[in-house]
Amino acid sequence: MADTNQADAPLEAGVFAEQEPPPSVLHLLNQSNRRLERLLQNLRNEHNAESEVRDIARDVIHAVELNPDIALACIFLCQIAGSYAVRHCIETAVVVVVVAHSQNKSPVETLTVTAAALTMNVGMLRHNETFQNKNTPLSSEEMAIVRRHPEESVDMLKYAGIQDDEWISCVLLHHENDEGSGYPAGVASPEVTQNAKLLSLADRYCAQVSARNYRRSILPDQALRNLVEDKVAPVDPALAQCFQRELGDFPPGALVRLASGEIGVVSRRQGGAGGLQVHCLRDPAGAALSPAVQRSTADQACTIAQALSEDDASIRFSMKQIWGAQASL
Repeated sequence: MADTNQADAPLEAGVFAEQEPPPSVLHLLNQSNRRLERLLQNLRNEHNAESEVRDIARDVIHAVELNPDIALACIFLCQIAGSYAVRHCIETAVVVVVVAHSQNKSPVETLTVTAAALTMNVGMLRHNETFQNKNTPLSSEEMAIVRRHPEESVDMLKYAGIQDDEWISCVLLHHENDEGSGYPAGVASPEVTQNAKLLSLADRYCAQVSARNYRRSILPDQALRNLVEDKVAPVDPALAQCFQRELGDFPPGALVRLASGEIGVVSRRQGGAGGLQVHCLRDPAGAALSPAVQRSTADQACTIAQALSEDDASIRFSMKQIWGAQASL
């Protein structure tokens, strides 16, 4: 028999209250982008820059921790609004956080290298839109500006009160290479730190997979291959393995054609069965699939045949359709 005293007792507040849905990863990243743009544009007049940048970095880290697949997909589906110069820093920071977590970096170290990613190009900010709109090679004067920007960024950060040596080091060294072929000073290993190498590779990767005014984005499998096989600026092998494991040839957000002929978007990295999850939006005959059909590349008939550009895929969808509320604007 039920305990009538217990049955009649008032229920504790909130027992039947609906749980709050998790925050939107896309909304957090766009909010971070807007805050960062305002901060960087006015950096010389900021009196609390270090605290502000770290706060934005915490939000980017939180977004990645909520759902790293959605955070990565935002990069490939061009969902982070704003100017390329600032958006690129947010996207680079996302990749930095994903890889830093895979390397079991401490929260303090992850926060520092994320903050460095957000501020690595502040010395170039006033030039970036001009360079973006060019359809000819950069002049020698413009190349000199590019090669000076790590030092100019460091000067601006120090002026704004940034005193973290590791943060400053990452920004200064993020275009240096192990064998001394980088810039601004041609520093070589072991002076090029592991965190600077992580920032460098994330920066170069995101630059390739982003569309520019003068070229289409490079498909993610080709972008990764370009970096790993680069003979001019060889990549640290251990770091290259991390990128291959965490991003792979077909990261979330990559548009793909399957062996079955279906076309869709990669929605999740490897799961328990060892395959990627793909949401298919066109059948082998090219007809639209609504709702999207989930496939796993662990199924031999659903392996990925190739990555596709947006034009070649010819599919239109919102991130919310694929990932739900965590990918809403």
